[in-house]
Amino acid sequence: MEIAIPRLLATAALTVFIAFPANTAHAQQSYVGRYDAYTGFTDIDSPMLGLNEQGFHAQAGMNLRRWLSIGADYSEGTGSQILTPNLLPQALQTTIDNEMAGLLAAHLLPAGYQLTVPATAATQTFAFGPQFVDRHYSKLTLFVRPSLGALRERAVPYANPADPFESGVVASLAPAGFKLDWTGFYGVGGGAEVAVSKHIGIRGQMDVVYNHPFNDILADGRWTYRFSVGPSFHFGRNVGAGGK
Repeated sequence: MEIAIPRLLATAALTVFIAFPANTAHAQQSYVGRYDAYTGFTDIDSPMLGLNEQGFHAQAGMNLRRWLSIGADYSEGTGSQILTPNLLPQALQTTIDNEMAGLLAAHLLPAGYQLTVPATAATQTFAFGPQFVDRHYSKLTLFVRPSLGALRERAVPYANPADPFESGVVASLAPAGFKLDWTGFYGVGGGAEVAVSKHIGIRGQMDVVYNHPFNDILADGRWTYRFSVGPSFHFGRNVGAGGK
């Protein structure tokens, strides 16, 4: 349910935007505020790791033209995952497999033993850049943007204290008890907004980015999907004054 609810909200919002009747909002927007602000609920999903995080998303921007804005983007989320040896670089996988084989042969591990380590993660994203906007309809705004920025992630593995082998692996991979990393990301994002009033709208959006944190212990990078929905606010002088 924790995973499904935010996706259903984002999907429902985007469906409403896409299905918004064109004939009810044919005129172009007469007011385009100089400044925009947005805050909403977000769901950050990294399927390769089985990591789903939920949290907060905020944006602040300035409209330079009717069709072009520039702004800052921040989001944060927390979630949990299960770490397994197949996520590690091949050399580490081989070392762990050899150690497990020796312990199994000596009957120091139960038959069929599988190494799985639960962990929690907290992710923050920071981005800044342009956004391209279509304001053809008075009540509906569409936008697309490059998603370029930095990601900060803190992961805390929790070894079973009754499992000395698992505890030893966790201690060797995260001696401090946690892993913290910064990495860049790149991708694309976009969405739509329905006007509620002159200064308030409801925005739904999604970003798809590639990133590779913890590259010392994770073999591969990952695609991350961020879904977000919430209210937006528009204020300042009218950039749209004077026509297109």
